[in-house]
Amino acid sequence: MKIALIGCGEVGHCYAQAWLAAGHQIAAVCELRHDADMQARVQSYGATLHATPGAWLADADLVVSAVFGYAAQAVAAQALPYLRSDALFADFTTASAADMRAAAAVAATHGVPFADVAIMGAIALLGARTPLLTAGTGAAAVVEFAQACDIPAQAIDGQAGDAVQLKLLRSIMTKGMESLAVECLVAAEKLGLRNALYDVLGDIDRTPLTTFVDSFVRSHVLHAPRRLAEVREAREQLVEAGLQPLVLDGVERLFARTTQGINDARAARGGAPLELPDTVQARLEWLTPLAQKK
Repeated sequence: MKIALIGCGEVGHCYAQAWLAAGHQIAAVCELRHDADMQARVQSYGATLHATPGAWLADADLVVSAVFGYAAQAVAAQALPYLRSDALFADFTTASAADMRAAAAVAATHGVPFADVAIMGAIALLGARTPLLTAGTGAAAVVEFAQACDIPAQAIDGQAGDAVQLKLLRSIMTKGMESLAVECLVAAEKLGLRNALYDVLGDIDRTPLTTFVDSFVRSHVLHAPRRLAEVREAREQLVEAGLQPLVLDGVERLFARTTQGINDARAARGGAPLELPDTVQARLEWLTPLAQKK
């Protein structure tokens, strides 16, 4: 397959190497950088280097956009008019779902299959073995191509934008955990308790992650007021250690919001306890209105 790559940073370079190893051709690269390192990289592919999308894209069977997410819609709008209708456009960016759907709409006007491709993990760790999730009219073709290159990929039902929405939901969890890890381990190190902390966190390793987060949601509605007090004590411990709480400030606000919701519900029931079915679904339905913008 003849591939044109728009954007040749970490993501583009990673997958270009995998496609070349699988016997495909990187015919052309579109990249703002034209320094010596980039020219050498593109030359190693046996490709030509371009500054902007153009008629040269008509030679490609597959066009892959691997630019920054904020530029994804504009790049797609510039590139798609040049593609053949039997080519495939795969957007590997982390754009917003709205931008991805707008790009897919442009592709539809040109009769070009479009795939929203979400990289579900850190390629710095797994490289091209990082799982891909894809949606849109070109999703099945991307999965077939990726799997033939020994790249794990899965298509989901739905429109372009659905895959990146799942990626961004995953980012709430992973980036939130990353932030908590930084805040917690910095404090543990400052207090000389990091190794001991690992020991008391060991019970978490014994529970599957989805079971663990579901248990949080189910119990949150019951125990938010008590846990709010604990969060405030933990925050004070950071302050006393001379550290600035950032993540815990947000945690405190969320627990305070739920606590207020519980208190309001009890007041409306004449002081009777809040009663909800002990299911994740029921408790999310109760929590959702609290989280909505006023």
